[in-house]
Amino acid sequence: MPSLLSDTHPTAEKVQVEILRSMPAAEKFRILNGLIVAGRTLSLSCLRERFPGARPEELRRRLATLLLGRELATKVYGPEPEPPTIR
Repeated sequence: MPSLLSDTHPTAEKVQVEILRSMPAAEKFRILNGLIVAGRTLSLSCLRERFPGARPEELRRRLATLLLGRELATKVYGPEPEPPTIR
């Protein structure tokens, strides 16, 4: 099997793959959910930095633009505030 991770030693990668294969599906989903939450937390942190005066509602709307794209977020949540979230 070719290596999937360019920065990981093949022996370590083999151990990682074995661990993931033996892990129950519920545990895999728990880990995935944690990664999703961490990504959203980081995105909101960056948005707070870029738009320091924004209220929580505005930040959530801007996060929707990042997650869904401008067109879909506008259809679902209405127009985004100025200046645009994505340049």
